[in-house]
Amino acid sequence: MAFNHLPTAMHDALGPLSVTPVTHSVPMAKNLRPRRPPGNGPTRPSPGEVLDRLATRADRAARITHTEHLPPRPGRHAVWPHRIRPEVINAIRLTGVEHPWTHQAEAAGHALDGESVVIATGTASGKSLAYLAPVLTTLLDGAEAPNGRGATALYLAPTKALAADQCRAVKALAKPLGHRVRPAVYDGDTPVEEREWVRQYATYVLTNPDMLHRGILPSHPRWSSFLRSLRYVVIDECHTYRGVFGSHVAQVLRRLRRICVRYGADPVFLLASATAADPAVAAHRLTGLPVVEVSDDASPRGELVFALWEPPLTELRGERGAPVRRTATAETADLLTDLTVQGVRTVAFVRSRRGAELISVIAKERLAEVDRSLPRRVAAYRGGYLPEERRALENALHSGELLGLAATTALELGVDVSGLDAVVISGYPGTRASLWQQAGRAGRAGQGALAVLVARDDPLDTFLVHHPEALFRQPVESTVLDPDNPYVLAPHLCAAAAELPLTEADLALFGPAAAGLMPQLEGARLLRRRATGWHWTRRERAADLTDIRGEGGRPVQIVEESTGRLLGTVDESAAHTSVHEGAVHLHQGRTYLVRRLDLEDSVALVEDAVPPYSTTARDTTSVSVLGTDIEVPWGDGRLCYGSVEVTHQVVSFLRRKLMTGEVLGETKLDLPPRILRTRAVWWTVTESQLDAARIAPEQLGGALHAAEHASIGLLPLFATCDRWDIGGVSVPLHPDTGLPTVFVYDGHPGGAGFAERAFHTARTWLDATREAIEVCECEAGCPSCVQSPKCGNGNEPLHKRAAVRLLRELLRNAPEPLR
Repeated sequence: MAFNHLPTAMHDALGPLSVTPVTHSVPMAKNLRPRRPPGNGPTRPSPGEVLDRLATRADRAARITHTEHLPPRPGRHAVWPHRIRPEVINAIRLTGVEHPWTHQAEAAGHALDGESVVIATGTASGKSLAYLAPVLTTLLDGAEAPNGRGATALYLAPTKALAADQCRAVKALAKPLGHRVRPAVYDGDTPVEEREWVRQYATYVLTNPDMLHRGILPSHPRWSSFLRSLRYVVIDECHTYRGVFGSHVAQVLRRLRRICVRYGADPVFLLASATAADPAVAAHRLTGLPVVEVSDDASPRGELVFALWEPPLTELRGERGAPVRRTATAETADLLTDLTVQGVRTVAFVRSRRGAELISVIAKERLAEVDRSLPRRVAAYRGGYLPEERRALENALHSGELLGLAATTALELGVDVSGLDAVVISGYPGTRASLWQQAGRAGRAGQGALAVLVARDDPLDTFLVHHPEALFRQPVESTVLDPDNPYVLAPHLCAAAAELPLTEADLALFGPAAAGLMPQLEGARLLRRRATGWHWTRRERAADLTDIRGEGGRPVQIVEESTGRLLGTVDESAAHTSVHEGAVHLHQGRTYLVRRLDLEDSVALVEDAVPPYSTTARDTTSVSVLGTDIEVPWGDGRLCYGSVEVTHQVVSFLRRKLMTGEVLGETKLDLPPRILRTRAVWWTVTESQLDAARIAPEQLGGALHAAEHASIGLLPLFATCDRWDIGGVSVPLHPDTGLPTVFVYDGHPGGAGFAERAFHTARTWLDATREAIEVCECEAGCPSCVQSPKCGNGNEPLHKRAAVRLLRELLRNAPEPLR
């Protein structure tokens, strides 16, 4: 019997391939909250005062486990390099910026010298101006050239929202420069009739890696005048390019560099990130080029009060009689309601689309009880909305029409939401980098800001709110990506060959693994070698072989059955768990039930409904070992890293009460299995180790299962991953190892580097796992330690105390940290 915890992204398209903070306690104020938002007076409450009001009641104050105070910091000015054109400096001054910060001037100088540079400074530190000053200067210089189109620049953002926001900012900045600078967005939302103008006349094109991969590079002859004049490539929020997505983007950029050479261009790459460890190393891995690092942040910063908030236990009992903690969703909705009533402009970041919708619905209902005009001041924002819906919400946020927004990470990245007073983060976002990125959305004009992390009821969140040093005394994580992953590299070699025949000389650009893959691609009749190089052999577009976000497949359209209206889309990889028959789907505050999921036509038909429950898919998983790359002894047991095949199938779904998560019932489903070939770390234990840990045979399954759940929950502290990027399986007797075994694997074809990171940090990772289980106050296991909301076996069996004994015995003979 296998016990499992699974990721959402599972597909296999190609088959097998060989600050220095100060701790501060905030006093709890006794004032009552106002009944409606206060008027726009001359002063705004400080972050501490806002937190005081939230914690007025005694039971609220007890929910704050830690408060961190980051004091304000003065700025350091410099002068722009003399090569920045006077018109550009004047245009910047019109925005209120008289002098640059020293890091802005330094980065601009490197860019003008023709050096690729990464600007790794804090949120709202002016990174955009640092790269725009040299870019606009170069565009103006090119506009004065006697012949040809003049210089061009390409801007890449990880989201459409960020590209659209940046386009608004560039247009405003470049307005005094006239028609010589012509910015334009080119993405999936760009009307067809505008695309030809962008190709022929735009000098600053803002797009995303997906459009570069599928739209621009395959059609490079139509972009020849733009590419021939390309001087700069700007890569914004570069820290988001990690895991499989980052690996894909790294290869897309290599394809871009190759095409540029074809047209005689050699662009300089300008990268920006508010949160990155070893930024020059990460930027080099992403671009394949040497990159200069600018990371000494000279911008001023307002004070930040950061509170860790743990929802209280309720009187309810859940699975196995475990105490039920109030959900982070309900707690975040309360905080968003109270902050909106105070007139505090707030974004609540939520991990899931459904969570963002639900928080918006709950907040609107509670605000209506205070003032009927307030519900319209709150909304949800998430991926899957139609383009016009996203633009309307972005404009309402910019104008101040909205006071509160429940948003997914689509608004985490760089979008200028200046004027925000507070950020509420519903559940740890998976990495310290994302945590600081989200917290940095508030206080962007230099004013003070409040950030609140609301813990979910899971091992990692519980660990963090009681171990603040893990957040505030540790650097952000290193970016993990692997451009040599064959499942990533192979389709990009095909795409490159379809763009221009691949030559032997080209292969070095794509990395050391490229040459070894060519015979396999020839054998699969995807490429054919001729005198001029390798050619693409198929009729279909090679760029369509892969989805660079690692999701795969055609997006499933969500359609209202009675009207035929398209509500939105969901990734194919997530359809089995999110829009299966009977699933509850939220969109723009309205609730729908899925009547039918048609996988062949990629359509989910829904109907308007108001069920008093949410739904959660349940699944089963098995793992087989394909090959072991590294194996080291752990006492009598073994710690291994290698390749595995994972078979996953959604078999049923649970209906749960909205506020408590109490299970109301289970319904069977008939969906096909999905196969994933990926990378994993696994460890085995022997009979002698089980005897030493005093684990009886009837306790073994529960001990392994509990250790597996908790280790998955804690891994994001040690690898740059989200809990949903990884999966796990525990087996009392695995056929391939012949021993009790726990697997933790990457949820992406070919792996994403997370399991490898887990292997190299196994001792500290599993020691933190043991501590998280051991210190939890529950008796037999709860969501704060060993229970998982995604467990395919309904959290059965679990044995908390046996898991602690097992991990203690395993760690007793653990080797030194592996390298």
